[in-house]
Amino acid sequence: MRLDFDHRHRRRILLKTEAGRDLLLDLAETARLADGDALVLADGGLVRVIAADEDLLEIHAAPAILLRIAWHLGNRHLAVQFAGPALRIRADHVIAAMIIGLGGHIHELRAPFDPESGAYVGAAPHSHDPGGFHDPGGFHDH
Repeated sequence: MRLDFDHRHRRRILLKTEAGRDLLLDLAETARLADGDALVLADGGLVRVIAADEDLLEIHAAPAILLRIAWHLGNRHLAVQFAGPALRIRADHVIAAMIIGLGGHIHELRAPFDPESGAYVGAAPHSHDPGGFHDPGGFHDH
């Protein structure tokens, strides 16, 4: 099942698999599903989670400028992904203009978006089974 970031970070949502099957995600609390995780269905079957490509901006700059850009992105409460020496955000022409104005360089791309978790989000580790699948529980087949 291909899901963008918003659909991979939910508590309750009706989803549709690529095969057209309706599934209701109904968890006790919000879960963050990662690319390669799997949801265990009531019948024991698995549905693999695939992070869908999204329109992103990759931001490059000298370290001091990139720090300043990161501060401005955080000040606007934007989700940010760290990608080696670059930052990635969802495509936004207003923010792109701000980044260029601050001395950054942007490259448009389509890729999965996996932003950093917030500082106040619980950091409890989760485990994967030997096949790399994660069972967040509470998933119902309808």
